[in-house]
Amino acid sequence: MSVKQLFDLTGKVAFITGGSRGLGLQMAEALGELGAKIAISARKQHELDDAKAHLERMGIDVLTVAADLSDLEGIPAVVEQVVGGLGEIDILINNAGATWGAPAEDYPPEGWMKVMNLNVNAAFFLTQTVARRCMIPRQSGKVINIASIAGLSGNPEDMKTIAYNTSKGALVNFTRALAAEWGHYNINVNALCPGFFPSKMSQGLLDAQGDTMLNRIPLNRFGGDEDLKGAAVLMASEAGRHITGQCLAVDGGTLVS
Repeated sequence: MSVKQLFDLTGKVAFITGGSRGLGLQMAEALGELGAKIAISARKQHELDDAKAHLERMGIDVLTVAADLSDLEGIPAVVEQVVGGLGEIDILINNAGATWGAPAEDYPPEGWMKVMNLNVNAAFFLTQTVARRCMIPRQSGKVINIASIAGLSGNPEDMKTIAYNTSKGALVNFTRALAAEWGHYNINVNALCPGFFPSKMSQGLLDAQGDTMLNRIPLNRFGGDEDLKGAAVLMASEAGRHITGQCLAVDGGTLVS
């Protein structure tokens, strides 16, 4: 098989949660460009409509699903909608996430539960549902969890996001444990751990601490609109078929500085 064939995703179905903007949309562009049919979910239909129009202009086949994945009882219906519209899911990217900022000693229960329910519970139960429905019966699949370097280390003192860090650390070990358990089904489970990528969710932090954060990055730049694409394609394609249980930091060197 040629290198081009190893990366080719023609005919594959990829479901990307939180796919209407930011990193999710970036990965949808990448996988779609290489031939995958793309399903994206998000809570807001108008954002999904904008993303669908953008991807279709690139010649990508797109299905949108408006859903709040923290409503765990609705997950099976979401999966059935994707399968009914595009076919069996080959690639699942757990990208949807939430954060909440507060000092640990004052952290509100509702903030903790909101973050954990979407970042951890929804990711597990969606993965379980997709595997049961599509991947285990066919003995094939790729699962990519979008964790964070915040799940691999502590934060600077001025970034008070204890629930987010905890949830992303959980995703890291969820990835390792599931890779070990599902390897015999020929399901690859990996995680990408982005560093700081400017986004709608992080704009306030960027405005307040952008210069300080930039000084912590050896490559001296934040993540850009194309910087997660290559890693996502590697994990989603046959090029990464012998990689599982790995957590790849895409952070400009932040963790080694």
